[in-house]
Amino acid sequence: MTMSLDAAAQVMREAMRETVKRHSLWYLVQGGLMVLAGILALVYPVVSSFGVVFLLGCVLIVSGILQGISLISARDVPHFWLQLVSVALSLLIGLLLIRHRGAGLLVLTLLLLVYFMVEGISKVIFSLMIKPFPNWGWVLVSGVITILVAFYLWASLPVTAIWLLGVLLGIQLICEGAALGYLAWKVRAS
Repeated sequence: MTMSLDAAAQVMREAMRETVKRHSLWYLVQGGLMVLAGILALVYPVVSSFGVVFLLGCVLIVSGILQGISLISARDVPHFWLQLVSVALSLLIGLLLIRHRGAGLLVLTLLLLVYFMVEGISKVIFSLMIKPFPNWGWVLVSGVITILVAFYLWASLPVTAIWLLGVLLGIQLICEGAALGYLAWKVRAS
């Protein structure tokens, strides 16, 4: 069983490598554009924060419309009314996010800060549970830093809400773009 999984994984890796090599120029361009977009998001964090809220609103509206269209001929499916409520919520929340971007930005920032807090607490607890393992202290430090950052950002509300999503988007785009570009460069060079 293990041999067949290893062989299958090797075949998959080789197919992926060939695909990336064949389209490496496009991956390099995509990576470069992502890094550029990330830099712009960091330079203009307020614009990109509001852009994230607007985009999320649009995604929810499109999702609600598509789900609603799929329900038109599916009145006999179980939990039809529950799915119809889901459609209505997607549309309503999407419209509210687009119409009230400032409030949406504050709500998303609060949810993100709660996530940071819970993530930090869980890292601290996890680190104390694995304490005999080597380098458990790094997990503890990561958790404590996450909690401290969450408290700092919470104390800076509502100013934090204006820039946080844009900065995080910029960092994510730069990291993803750089990784994609580096992968394409390395595969192309080999």
